[in-house]
Amino acid sequence: MQGSMQGSMHGLLLAAGAGRRMGMPKALVTDPDGTPWLLRAVRVLQDGGCAQVDVVLGAGAEEALPLLEGTGATAVVAADWDEGMSASLRAGLTAALGTDADAVVVTLVDLPDVTAAVVRRVLEPGVTGATLRRAAYDGVPGHPVVIGRDHWDAIVGTAAGDRGARDYLATRPVDLVECGDLASGADVDSRDSR
Repeated sequence: MQGSMQGSMHGLLLAAGAGRRMGMPKALVTDPDGTPWLLRAVRVLQDGGCAQVDVVLGAGAEEALPLLEGTGATAVVAADWDEGMSASLRAGLTAALGTDADAVVVTLVDLPDVTAAVVRRVLEPGVTGATLRRAAYDGVPGHPVVIGRDHWDAIVGTAAGDRGARDYLATRPVDLVECGDLASGADVDSRDSR
């Protein structure tokens, strides 16, 4: 089970935003110990069961690219990143279409307490092309989100603005996997909230 799950899973890390409230692109932020958020998030996806990880960059892409060297992750630059999270998601899903993955695990770079254990938990029941599943924290839906291949084209065709796949997911049955015992799932939007 573990081997087949890993072979069919593709990680998608959205890290393209300018981080205006942070004062810098979130792809360039580091933890107090100096670990770049980008590297931490790539490791979370890899250790959680994703055989391949694509990192969608936008703001600060040139500075962020060297951080990915040696990680095994692939950079995808979203030229239209400033249109919002949907542009990043479209770019990442379009890149994933060229793989044999059954599903993608989508997460955000600014979720410092989301660990590989969370990723493993949302993948535990196994995935198919029809899967729609997301982590929940005390019942509140969050990231990571598992999106089966059957949904990719529709999301690429409809995602707009800064809502990612939210509208698409709101109109379909999505399995929620409680992860509040593992993390808060809270995103960090400013230096004060780190």
